[in-house]
Amino acid sequence: MRTDRSRRGQTEHAPRTRVAVVRWLCVLFLLCPPAPRPAVAEGPSPRTELRTHSPNVIVILADDMGYGDTSGNGHAAIQTPALDQMAREGQRWPHFYVAASVCSPSRAGLLTGRLPIRSGLASSKHRVFFPWSKGGIPQSEFTLAELFQRKGYKTAMVGKWHLGHLPEFLPTRHGFEGWFGIPYSNDMDKTDAAKALLRRRAGAPPAPAWYEPRSEWFQVPLMRDEAVLERGPDQTQLTARYKAEALEFIRRNRAEPFFLYLAFSMPHVPLFRSPDFVGRSAAGLYGDVIEEMDVAIGAILDELRALHLDRRTLVVFTSDNGPWLQYRALGGSAGPFRGGKSTAWEGGFRVPAIFWGPGRVSPGAVEEMGSTLDFMRTFASMTDSNLPEVALDSFDLSPALSRHAPSGRDKMFFYLGNQLAAVRSGVFKAHFLVPATNSRTPISLERPLLYNLVEDPSEQFDLAHSKPEVLAALARIRDEHLASIHPVEDQLIRR
Repeated sequence: MRTDRSRRGQTEHAPRTRVAVVRWLCVLFLLCPPAPRPAVAEGPSPRTELRTHSPNVIVILADDMGYGDTSGNGHAAIQTPALDQMAREGQRWPHFYVAASVCSPSRAGLLTGRLPIRSGLASSKHRVFFPWSKGGIPQSEFTLAELFQRKGYKTAMVGKWHLGHLPEFLPTRHGFEGWFGIPYSNDMDKTDAAKALLRRRAGAPPAPAWYEPRSEWFQVPLMRDEAVLERGPDQTQLTARYKAEALEFIRRNRAEPFFLYLAFSMPHVPLFRSPDFVGRSAAGLYGDVIEEMDVAIGAILDELRALHLDRRTLVVFTSDNGPWLQYRALGGSAGPFRGGKSTAWEGGFRVPAIFWGPGRVSPGAVEEMGSTLDFMRTFASMTDSNLPEVALDSFDLSPALSRHAPSGRDKMFFYLGNQLAAVRSGVFKAHFLVPATNSRTPISLERPLLYNLVEDPSEQFDLAHSKPEVLAALARIRDEHLASIHPVEDQLIRR
């Protein structure tokens, strides 16, 4: 009993004891507050971590510029010191391809990482969008701009879009926070007078007026976001205005991660350059245009250096397709390659490609195969981004960029409209269709053509007879690929 009473007494006094202890602790806390928690204990903020590990990205796209149109790629009369320095300090990819050999589908492939046939942007009737087109890049497509936007990047586009001009198709509906540029090619919206002066027959030389075009002949709109600023802007100033917009975006966002897509309107005909570049190049009007564009690219690289962003930025330069050879001296050069724009020959799909990023890109020439289709997986890898569960035709080039590891790409598919015309695997390329002279429908070859692109980059010496087993293997690759293609709405024929 005594023991029970003692325990009961201890229990009765316990609450009073706990209250006293709590009071003393409160007094001690007020007299000696704990030291403030160091800020570093919080860890880096998501934006700080993004700034540290993920690069800014600038994609610069020329329009109809050929593989052979830089001095670094062998042009004797055009001087491109900025691009040449960019190649020396970064990587040059001689085996680099676009998704299509004309504007709209090529740009769709660049932005989505998907062959245009998968998005309804490859058609046998109309190869590109026109001012009367009712279609565009579908809302269901996931773009590079959306990839970066999800990771907290500032996003902007400057220049030519050409993926639908109606509001629902504009850059601002596909992940770009801002856009300054034209909705389609600079030769569209011709005045009636211009149509008469510039008309040309298939196979005939360009009309003399193409060599001295006037900006007022073309009423293409210049837009900001979703509003038309000007109808028929002075095209002699477009390259300079694009440069100014790009520089302003970089300066404004120098403290933030950013993605800039700069798509020049040149050297697509009609060719225009500012007065300071008239007669600058030994290559005439076309050379003047390329050299002005090179100076603009140099100004962007200089600005990155001046803002100490060069080691935090990846810059990529390429073209949307090969040169428009129908325009002869106004159409540029594919260098050693056969064909040009609108064909499945190497000159239509193989384009200049330079990756520049001090400290990120291991300098040198890369003999691996790559494509604008690969931007999606490459940039997703660089930003640790998740990708949607859709069929992608994209490979991660980042191991090749950082340490010259294999690119992962060993195949390329060459479409003419919605027809698969050629397939490359390793060093061999087979042509199953060729462009028709007076029709948009390619001609199916009874006997396909086969070329070794390393030994014969100009596609001159057919090996089909001597290597039937290689041709058969490429035919199997073609059939397997076509089995992965499913019908979708043709955006280029929507009315």
